[in-house]
Amino acid sequence: MTTPLPPQRTATLADAPAIAALMRASVLELFPRFYDERQTASAAEHIAHLDLRLIEDGTYFVHEADGEIVACGGWSRRHKMHAGSAEAADDDRPLDPATEPARVRAMFVRGDWTRRGLGRAILESCRLAAKAEGFTSLTLTATLPGVPLYRSFGFTEVERVTMTTPDGVDVPGAVMARGIDRPDSIER
Repeated sequence: MTTPLPPQRTATLADAPAIAALMRASVLELFPRFYDERQTASAAEHIAHLDLRLIEDGTYFVHEADGEIVACGGWSRRHKMHAGSAEAADDDRPLDPATEPARVRAMFVRGDWTRRGLGRAILESCRLAAKAEGFTSLTLTATLPGVPLYRSFGFTEVERVTMTTPDGVDVPGAVMARGIDRPDSIER
């Protein structure tokens, strides 16, 4: 018998402090398995950074258990790919659903809630919401801890990348993509 997932809902601005704390805690707990101490510290500062535009756009989701946010993530209809990158003039540019993929952004799960289906549930919500707005594909820049989840959801690696955070630390990752029409991947 599987345990039901805690409820998912669209994040509100009032959730921002709890989301920011979850992001940081998730990085500090999960990243040391994949990155060195300097990379983890930099990621906690620059990658675990909440982009309030995701909440304002209504494209960011949270799961709550016992009154605490235990998972978060979302998608964007805007050009910015990920936190931790330098600000660009076209970050807020709306994407063209007919020619550009929607961006999956800022996926974080509390360490004691990993591998329970929360990330997959958020990805499916992202897929369905982006599809409803006419997007035909999804893309993301994954940190190494997220690659197995995204692969299991049907994303394929497009290229290995190095994200250089504002403090000059290189954090390896991968750009990944998938079509939007296929439901949740059958790979488990």
